[in-house]
Amino acid sequence: MAVNKNSNGYTFLFSTLMVVIVGTALAYTSLSLKPLQKANEADKKMVNILGAIGVTASRDNAKEEFSKYVTERISVTFAGKEVNKTSGEIDATDKTDPFNINVKKDYRGIIGKIVKSTKKDPELQESKLMKADVAYPLYVCVKNDSTFYVAPVVGTGLWGPIWGYVALMDDAETFYGATFDHKTETPGLGAEIREVFFTEKFAGKTLNNGADVVFEVKKSGSVTDEHSVDGITGGTITSKGVGEMLNRTLPVYVKYLEQTSNQKAQL
Repeated sequence: MAVNKNSNGYTFLFSTLMVVIVGTALAYTSLSLKPLQKANEADKKMVNILGAIGVTASRDNAKEEFSKYVTERISVTFAGKEVNKTSGEIDATDKTDPFNINVKKDYRGIIGKIVKSTKKDPELQESKLMKADVAYPLYVCVKNDSTFYVAPVVGTGLWGPIWGYVALMDDAETFYGATFDHKTETPGLGAEIREVFFTEKFAGKTLNNGADVVFEVKKSGSVTDEHSVDGITGGTITSKGVGEMLNRTLPVYVKYLEQTSNQKAQL
């Protein structure tokens, strides 16, 4: 019996088969490329962490350079309590390895929502962040016999997510270096947070360790001191976003490092 290729039934059947075939091919391609995508993401993360301590690396030598300078990977709670500590080779399937913590995903799914809903109530925000099931990764690095602590930070700019890595010196309050990036900030304005002329301003600055850890990214053109940097011209909201993510995240690591220092002093 001849098939009527002009019938609606044939057209529907052909379309269905094509959707199944193309869908299967796309799914297979996606699954095949996933390990490579994860490897590229890991290499990029290593490059950014090393960049915070002034080490230039590429995806080609990221693993080698990372193992050379990063001695420990630690995860802590919002209260500064250690969750896990490890070193050596990274296993991408090991969910307990601090390196595998997806800080952007945690911010998007948990932290960012808390921040948005508690902007006008800092005490409530701290309380909710304390209860949130989130671990914060920290990288201990050694360069030229000096120890540095590299902390990832994530926040929100004018148009979307911003993030970065900040290196503190072994006093846990002096900035050694920083790298920042964004997803959709305006070129020539907020997008400038990723440029060297902005990130180099942080070197040598210090956190104001009082009741709270305070560091200010001021409006462009403002007078700055040891606890602040000049923001991006025309990028006030993005600059404020950088300050917000630093002041929300860095106290977590400062608490941990202070507790660790006190424990060592008692030994």
